[in-house]
Amino acid sequence: MWLVAERGRSPNTVAAYRRDLRSYVEWLSGHRLDVQSVAPSDLDRFVNDRRAHMAPASLARQMTSIRNFHRFQVAEGTRRDDPTADLDGVRVPAGLPKPLSEEDVERLIAAVVGDDPIALRDRALLEFLYATGARISEVCGLSLGDVDVESGLARLYGKGEKERLVPVGSCARRALDVWLRHGRPAMVPPHWKRRGDAEAVFLDRRRGRLGRQAAWAIVVRHGERAGLTAHLSPHVLRHSCATHMLDHGADLRIVQEMLGHASISTTQVYTKVSQERLFEQYEKAHPRADVERGS
Repeated sequence: MWLVAERGRSPNTVAAYRRDLRSYVEWLSGHRLDVQSVAPSDLDRFVNDRRAHMAPASLARQMTSIRNFHRFQVAEGTRRDDPTADLDGVRVPAGLPKPLSEEDVERLIAAVVGDDPIALRDRALLEFLYATGARISEVCGLSLGDVDVESGLARLYGKGEKERLVPVGSCARRALDVWLRHGRPAMVPPHWKRRGDAEAVFLDRRRGRLGRQAAWAIVVRHGERAGLTAHLSPHVLRHSCATHMLDHGADLRIVQEMLGHASISTTQVYTKVSQERLFEQYEKAHPRADVERGS
């Protein structure tokens, strides 16, 4: 409750923190330690042990959960010292997102064939993800009142329940309109099983609100049909939206606002991606492109 009320964390973040801390407590128990007695040297051992089994990004996230937990202990007076205070951070190698090309996006959406309700839903989902750069959790959380197809605007609730308005392009608007008028009504059940499902924009085959795993599977399935099997996910469409906007001259601050990034530095990674794409296209297209970068 502290994470939700005091820190404004989303339910998904809280669930991740819970998993991280459960794993941490299990490790402590296996080494005859507990959260009251664990020392900085024990945490060094914990990090070294985890390095052999976890990706750096996953370990860094788990250590953030552990740091927040021990800070909470100190704030609440259940422990006098913070054993993580002088602990070195986990370095995460800088990695650039791998966006699709604009042609690949066209192939992905074209892989959705048919006019049955499932096809109409899938086409609208893919178009919306690419058009808005929304996170998959934000799309699955969409309610009917959050989308104005006529004006081309959607309201998204990002991390920490922060609200933002994003534009929805004409292709996505058409796909949404067809889904909402012809596809979704055919999937509405006689009785809703869960509260809130009646307002969901996207429904699953069981006629409830579409979940993250099912939405992920939709993207992967159509990616396989389009021959795009390398690391395709909903987040790749988010990366692609940002990269393509910058490729076509969008202002970095506008992209930051659209993606819901708290810091401009998070968005700046896409400028690096655009530069990489520029060099790739140059080297493919220019007859005298065999030059060293920066020379």
